[in-house]
Amino acid sequence: MIDRILCFIHRRGGSETMTATAVDVQDRGIQRKPIPDEVASYVRELIISGEVRAGEFLRIDLIAAAIGVSNTPVREGLLTLRSEGFVQLVPRRGFVVVPFTREDLHDLFWTQAQLAGELAARAAVRITAEAVAELESILAAHIRAVEAGDRERITDLGHAFHRRINRAAGSHRLTLLLDTVVPRVPRRFRGAAEGCGGAVLDEHPLLLDALRRHQAHRARTLMERHIDAGAGQVLDALERQGRWSGLEPAS
Repeated sequence: MIDRILCFIHRRGGSETMTATAVDVQDRGIQRKPIPDEVASYVRELIISGEVRAGEFLRIDLIAAAIGVSNTPVREGLLTLRSEGFVQLVPRRGFVVVPFTREDLHDLFWTQAQLAGELAARAAVRITAEAVAELESILAAHIRAVEAGDRERITDLGHAFHRRINRAAGSHRLTLLLDTVVPRVPRRFRGAAEGCGGAVLDEHPLLLDALRRHQAHRARTLMERHIDAGAGQVLDALERQGRWSGLEPAS
């Protein structure tokens, strides 16, 4: 398992090399997964948070040396980011970060809200008493975690609540499609939204009530609003931190 990753960046148009402080992978919210996926998750978060800016080149060799692996899995992780539009591969230069805008992040959350809303509506129609009982148990544990201030458990239980709803929908392919979108929003940002007390104490109980009553339209609306509200908090927080202030480096 990778415990720490150093991110090395080579700025476009010059020889300056910037080395970011080593960051604990668990603090970044990266779970145990294949090394290329860990690399992609870490760099994706750096890009979205603005710690890595457009026009900066990512040094495969230095990242590989820091992780203690060959260049191959690092390159695979960066190729994943290229397929997602986060970086471009410049011949004889390497992988360069492309601009990532506020609208880009909003679009990721919007897509998640639409897919999750549809799954919630289907779950409301198909949900069983057993699934409702499981959601009630998760919600009770979630509330206890909020009261205890256990942020790690708050995040984990928030994700468990949503995953159980998705399974209750009985729409495997749609769930898989959602699973391709959700990882593009770093876990730290999703966790920040789920970790808000209002989401647990107000929104989740209402959503569970709609599912219990088999109210598909209400479940869809509540889920979409729930994700939109969390997205707004994340976007506003990044805005306050100056994520999109100033000009990106010229290409």
